[in-house]
Amino acid sequence: MADTIAAIATAPGTGAIGILRLSGPAAVDMAGRLFRPADGRPLEAHRPHTLVYGALLGPGGEVIDRALATFSRAPRSYTGEDTAEFQCHGSPMVLQLGLEAVFAQGARQAGPGEFTRRAFLNGRLDLAQAEAVADLIEAETPAAVYQAAGQLSGALSRRVGAIYNGLTDLLAHFHAVLDYPDEDIDPFRADTIRSGLAAARRGLSDLLATYDRGRYIAGGVPCALVGRPNAGKSSLLNALAGYERAIVTDVPGTTRDTVEARCRLGRVTLRLIDTAGLRETEDPVEQLGVERSRAAMEEAALILVLWDGSVPATEEDGTLLERAMKLAPTILVHTKADLPPAPVPFLALDPMPPSVTVSAKTGRGLEELAAAVEALFPALGGGAAGELLTNARQAQAARRALEGVARAEEALEAGVTPDALLTDAEEALAALGELTGANIREDVTARIFQRFCVGK
Repeated sequence: MADTIAAIATAPGTGAIGILRLSGPAAVDMAGRLFRPADGRPLEAHRPHTLVYGALLGPGGEVIDRALATFSRAPRSYTGEDTAEFQCHGSPMVLQLGLEAVFAQGARQAGPGEFTRRAFLNGRLDLAQAEAVADLIEAETPAAVYQAAGQLSGALSRRVGAIYNGLTDLLAHFHAVLDYPDEDIDPFRADTIRSGLAAARRGLSDLLATYDRGRYIAGGVPCALVGRPNAGKSSLLNALAGYERAIVTDVPGTTRDTVEARCRLGRVTLRLIDTAGLRETEDPVEQLGVERSRAAMEEAALILVLWDGSVPATEEDGTLLERAMKLAPTILVHTKADLPPAPVPFLALDPMPPSVTVSAKTGRGLEELAAAVEALFPALGGGAAGELLTNARQAQAARRALEGVARAEEALEAGVTPDALLTDAEEALAALGELTGANIREDVTARIFQRFCVGK
């Protein structure tokens, strides 16, 4: 039998309300011993899922707060177990005393994500829905909220389930024909098999194509800020992030390593990567920074090429812009608009990238930069959500499933025996099952829930 766990479920610090959460076989009994309802009836005598007003008691029976309590009985609860919650005033000391009182009753401290993990293990959520809980907590844009909420409601699970069920039906009929040859079961024709595999391949291809949009909505668009030394990269990063994340000086080469920060521009979240200035240098440390800058450009989904607008652009600036445009969507950013402008050289690039002029010092042009970013990533601002792959684990599972289906199709066209074709189809089904947790290893499950906060 599972033990009873407890945790403070609200963020650290002082607030208007603080929540203590319990889950496990003794959760309701423990809560009943620590709560004295104002109407004189025991907590357990009230209806589940109902808020009850009364006194929260400390380890020695003393009143530590006037609070609200509620409880749920298994399986009709978030975790699928008996659960209870105390809604107290948001004093860290009140919450700590309440938690100590719960521990004195025999509960133990919940680990990160343990409540949601129990919900998964008890069948209240599948794995895709459980991951959506963490995405919803971390959401920074409306699009991220809608995507996580849709996934939590089962939109992705239903999309995966339709493909999974189609493959399951195909394999079930296969096994029936192979295992019971004397039964009156219609054998599959090659065109029927081909049609079923093709439907799975199309569904998986379309699903995998959602990954870029999904991961950018959930985690932000990786955006590299590149340019020559003193082009204003660190100043722009600090202005967009809203605080001094990077050191800014007039000395070229101050940034020796990549520096990251998250910011929201319009409806798009960016994972900004401030890079070392790109130039030829004999300094071995600065050379390492330049190499990492180039690697950041290779991995970016958006590149901001910064030109210092107060000095004439060079051939080196033009070469960098051309290279960036070959790697990812690019915006040319003329910086230091608060200084007298220098002549802008003519560039014979066709097409030219979007261009904006900004001042990190005054904030001029930042709204225009946000508009340019939104124009490059319009799908991240809204639209239907919930059916998108949002992390690498999901994408890898979908990709392995697609590869398995493709191998089965190749085997069918090559005329191999049905049992050999079955092996590839079964591998595809197993990989697809990892998306929702139908087939998942314990170590993978543990790793997934490590990203959760305590109390959720």
